[in-house]
Amino acid sequence: MVEGRPSAWVLDGLRGVPDGSHVLDFACGSGRHSIAALQRGLTVTAVDRDAAALSVLARQAEALGGTARSSLVLLQADLEADPWPLEPAGFDAVVVCNYLFRPRLPALAGLLRPGGLMIYETFAQGNERYGRPSNPDYLLASGELFAWAQATGLHVIAYQDGVVTAGRRARIQRLRAVRQTADLEAFALE
Repeated sequence: MVEGRPSAWVLDGLRGVPDGSHVLDFACGSGRHSIAALQRGLTVTAVDRDAAALSVLARQAEALGGTARSSLVLLQADLEADPWPLEPAGFDAVVVCNYLFRPRLPALAGLLRPGGLMIYETFAQGNERYGRPSNPDYLLASGELFAWAQATGLHVIAYQDGVVTAGRRARIQRLRAVRQTADLEAFALE
């Protein structure tokens, strides 16, 4: 989970998203995953509370030019306050990386259209031995991400729970899950 580069987990998940799909990069920061999705030709809504980070993303999309610039919607919003700035069932894929606010987890699952893909990767308990975040409010309990997906009606197609050692060490959980109504052949294992 190197900060400046897109997560390999997210990139691999985005490969399964059909061309022309609408992707939400939730808590996008400066947009490393938004840029990756734009480069794939996907339409992206990038949402974050940090206006400066969104400005960085806007400049990066501008540098890509052409359709990338017109395929990006930037939304500055406090993701933890009401009212919720996003409409349910509006996205073919939702990417969440290095972000956890438990009260919003049910709403995140609800953002997916039928057949939509959730790609989630964040820190878990035990990360405090490697650095930040160390606050338990921002660390998933063992199996928590998997349990959340199942409780919200998502079908888990890939899940990892462990320590990454490439680059900065971190204790993480990763998940890819689809709406139960999804044609699972679109996400074939081989």
